[in-house]
Amino acid sequence: MKKLLAIAAIIGAVSAGTVADANAGSRSGAISGPRDTTTFAGSRSCAGGACSSQGSVTEPYGDTISHQGSSSCSGGTCSGSGTVTGPRGGSVTYNGTVTR
Repeated sequence: MKKLLAIAAIIGAVSAGTVADANAGSRSGAISGPRDTTTFAGSRSCAGGACSSQGSVTEPYGDTISHQGSSSCSGGTCSGSGTVTGPRGGSVTYNGTVTR
């Protein structure tokens, strides 16, 4: 479970961004440790104050965890939701709201 949460955090860092930031883009790369390498890829697109993102992390043994999410801001309130799907098909859905 800790490993899934750590990888979900990497996915979030790769595919998430400030909602107000209208920059679209993609990122990919690898994180190397002393014993193995984990690869990641993600993209984000924004229009009209709303953003959508997707990303994935592939562990050294081939397991892939993916993320799809969206977020928007209006009147000082930002909300977001998404789904993280594990290598065996299980998923976690999240929702959140932040008021500035």
